[in-house]
Amino acid sequence: MTELPYYHVDAFADRPFTGNQAAVMPLESWLDDDVLQAIGEENNFAETAFYLPDATGEADYELRWFTPAVEIDLCGHATLASGHIILSQDPGRQQVTFRTRKAGILTVKRDGNGYTLGLPAYPPAPKAMPEIIALLGGSPVDTQFHEGRYHLLRYEQADEVLALKPDLKGLAALGNAQFICTAPGKDTDVLSRVFVPGGGVDEDSVTGSAHAVLTPYWTGQLGRASFTAYQASRRGGYVSCRLDGDRAWLGGNCVTVVNGTFSLAEPSGN
Repeated sequence: MTELPYYHVDAFADRPFTGNQAAVMPLESWLDDDVLQAIGEENNFAETAFYLPDATGEADYELRWFTPAVEIDLCGHATLASGHIILSQDPGRQQVTFRTRKAGILTVKRDGNGYTLGLPAYPPAPKAMPEIIALLGGSPVDTQFHEGRYHLLRYEQADEVLALKPDLKGLAALGNAQFICTAPGKDTDVLSRVFVPGGGVDEDSVTGSAHAVLTPYWTGQLGRASFTAYQASRRGGYVSCRLDGDRAWLGGNCVTVVNGTFSLAEPSGN
């Protein structure tokens, strides 16, 4: 039996049971990929983050993320959660950096009582997507795409986004892609909902990587470098967004819900 450190963190949350859940699991060395994926499936959160000290010296830690179904290229909320665990254990530390396999170096910094998360900004470009509109529903006034398989659909009113009842099975058949539905907000500048059924997450709670797309898009629409955002999932979560060159800086808090261990049984061979 192998005991692994395990943390359950609610990210982009200022109280338990809100924001987006992530499992955070520090390692001393990488387990086999199939074991990492099996742990992600067992945890059954949108993401399980695994990190270990970065042997290259490019960053403080190396970081990977697994949904219940696949390893992904970029995850914001589980990066924020990982930074929260590391910084919580070292009160004098002001920031932590992570080397990732597809998204470069990511940063989590202290910001008052919370944190800011630095992700690459992913500006989308206009693209027609009639098949996706039919699956999501409603009448978007703008459709844009980023090559990381991020589909952004802007609607005129927040209520249109809130009323969407997408065909999740049909969206899942399109593969591991994100479908970001957004509109001007009610009590924030921007509102969104995000669906990733092909990646094992029908509707995500609060999606950091989606805001890496929303930040360059909405700063252009609003004509300013920062705005407030709310992701209107069942749990819900608030994100402050700021564009600085090629980086999207996302602000939010985290809450540690569980601090324990994950007992990994050795194969029986039977």
